Amino acid sequence: MLLLTYQVIILLSLLVFAGILLFNLIELQNLPECPPDSGERPFVSVLVPARNEEHSIEACVLSLLAQDYPRYEVVVLDDGSEDRTLEILRRLEASSDARLRIIEGEPLPEGWHGKAWACRQLGDFGGGELLLFTDADTRHKPGSLSRSVAALHASGAGMLTLTPYQEMVGFLEKLVIPLVYFILMCYLPLRFVRTSPNSVFCSAIGQFMLFRRETYLSIGGHRAVKTAIVEDVWLCRAVKKAGGRVAVFNGVDALGCRMYRSQGEIIRGFSKNLFAGLGYRSTLLFGLVVLTLVFHVLPYGFLSAALLEGDFGPARFLLPLLQIALAMLCRVLIAVRFRQPAGFAFLHALSQLVLVAIALNSFAITRFGKGAQWKGRYYKFVSSEQ
Repeated sequence: MLLLTYQVIILLSLLVFAGILLFNLIELQNLPECPPDSGERPFVSVLVPARNEEHSIEACVLSLLAQDYPRYEVVVLDDGSEDRTLEILRRLEASSDARLRIIEGEPLPEGWHGKAWACRQLGDFGGGELLLFTDADTRHKPGSLSRSVAALHASGAGMLTLTPYQEMVGFLEKLVIPLVYFILMCYLPLRFVRTSPNSVFCSAIGQFMLFRRETYLSIGGHRAVKTAIVEDVWLCRAVKKAGGRVAVFNGVDALGCRMYRSQGEIIRGFSKNLFAGLGYRSTLLFGLVVLTLVFHVLPYGFLSAALLEGDFGPARFLLPLLQIALAMLCRVLIAVRFRQPAGFAFLHALSQLVLVAIALNSFAITRFGKGAQWKGRYYKFVSSEQ
C-alpha cells in the first residue's frame, strides 16, 4: 500500500508538470510579424560581447548587418580573445558601412565576471533608445530585430527575451541541450514571469535580451549582476524588483544558436551555469538531483524489476509505465514546439542521468576545485545576491 501511494504521488506530480507545460505552450507566443512602417522607429544598439568566437562571429555579425530594421547599429566588443576573433572583426569592419563598430574591451577588474563586464562596457557605449544584448554564437533572420521591437512595444514590457532555435549536431548536444527547455517549460509558469511582480518567477535567455534604455538604467545595467555567472536570469530578477515587466516570446523562427560545439564545451558550460543558476545553494542542487532521480529515473528501475519478476500490478508496473509515458510525451511536445530531434525523447532517462552527473560536477568543481572553467577563465563561488 505504501509503494502504491508513492507511485500515485509521483504520477500526480508529473501530471502537474504536464499541466504547466500545456499552459506554457499556450502562453509562449510566437513573435508577431512586423507591422507596416507607421512612422519613426526607435534607434537600437545591438551589442555583442565576443571572446574566442572565431568559429561563429562572422556568421553572427553578417546576420545582424542584414536586418531589415531601418535604424540600428551593431557594436561588438572583443573581450581579450586569444584566437582570430579580433582579426575577423577588423576585416568585417573594414568591408562594412559605418553601422558596424568594433571596440576592444578593458581588462577584467576585480569583483566582476567576464561576460557581465563586457556587457557593462557595451551598455555604456551603445547610444540606442533600445539595447539588444545578443551572444556571438547566434544567427539572426533578417526580420528578427523588427519583429522583436514590435513585440516589445505591443507587450508594454521593459525587457524582452526570446527562446532561440538551438542548433544541435553531436549526440551529447541532442541529449542534454533540450533539457534547458524541458526545465523551463515544465517547472516555471511563464504567465507569472509576465504578470507577477514576484521576482521568484524569472526567465531570460542571454542569447537575446532587448531592453528599453530607461529600464536598463533603472537597475544599474550590468553592474547589478557583476558577480552573477547566470547573469540573464538575475537581470530579469533585477528588472522585476525595480517594478519593470518582462516578456518572453518564442523565437525559433527568428533566431538560431549553437551553444556548444564539443562534448567538453557541453560539460564545462553546463557545469559553469548549473550550480550558479541555483544561487550556489547546496540544498537546491541536491534537491534537484533527488527529484530528477525520483521523477525521471526510478520509474525505469521499478518497471525493469517488474518485468524481471513477472509482477504486472499497478504499483510496480502500470503506474511506473504511465510515469515514463507522461515524461516522454512532455519531451515530444517540447521537441515539436522548439524544432528539436523528437527521437531523443526516448532517451529521456539517460539525459536525466547526464544532468545529475553534470550537477554533481558543477558542485564539486565550484566548492572543492579551482571553480568552473570557461574560455580560459575560472569562475569561483561568489554570491549572486546583489
